[in-house]
Amino acid sequence: MKANFYLGCAVWSYKDWVGNLYPPKSQPRDFLKLYSQRFTTVEGNTTFYAIPSEATVKNWVAQTPVGFRLCPKVNRNITHQGLLSPSISDALSFLERISGLNDRLGTTFIQLPPSYSPENFADLSEFLTACSQSNLPLALEVRHLDWFKQQYRDRLNYLLADLNIAITLLDTRPIYNCPDDPQIHSPRKKPDVPLQQVVTGNTAFVRFISHPDLQYNQAYLKQWAYDLNNWLCQGKTVYFFVHCPQEVRSPDTAKYFYSLLKAQNYDIPALPWNKLDPHPTQLSLF
Repeated sequence: MKANFYLGCAVWSYKDWVGNLYPPKSQPRDFLKLYSQRFTTVEGNTTFYAIPSEATVKNWVAQTPVGFRLCPKVNRNITHQGLLSPSISDALSFLERISGLNDRLGTTFIQLPPSYSPENFADLSEFLTACSQSNLPLALEVRHLDWFKQQYRDRLNYLLADLNIAITLLDTRPIYNCPDDPQIHSPRKKPDVPLQQVVTGNTAFVRFISHPDLQYNQAYLKQWAYDLNNWLCQGKTVYFFVHCPQEVRSPDTAKYFYSLLKAQNYDIPALPWNKLDPHPTQLSLF
């Protein structure tokens, strides 16, 4: 049985990948198609900023192959305006819109702002229960530090397990456990939150914030390969996304991680990128 493993980056439309990940002179209109010929999933951060039209959703399907998965982020007007329950109707409309991705739809993730604390647990429970009725795969990312205290963490994990919603595993260790670097610790840095390596539903959803220098990622990636292999052997579906403060580095870090996981689990699907002939100007980032 083939393992349900999906690997990708945070975005597909990144112009500095032209001449590296993408062939020279690639046009933005072709970026998603080119990306999906290299990876098997992508975070749909674009939906956080704007809800796509039906035509856009259909276009994403047309540009991607069978087996590829888009993982949209719930729009910020739903998740970042205070309490969530008043926006249940809007959330269900959003989920209905992105359900048009059909078999290209992966796990939709709900990212909460750092201001949203466990004091709002009842509100969160009502919102997630309503969203789970869509029967779409969902993941939740929390950022307020109180969610990582045991009493709140356990209560949240029980709720997510009951609803079969994945807890998003945000790993920012590579950019914090490293020498100071102004290019890493930027004003838009990811939050420094504790990592709990647990699966609350049928899906593991990992967001790995990598360092531009591979040496600061290697120990963490080796551990992730071990953990992901265990989850895959348990029959879990696993998504692993690589971010980086210098996004041009993300694809090669993701490809390196694939080689680590493949060494442990020969049943993971082939990485499409490995089937492509490198174009003449392919760069080596490491």
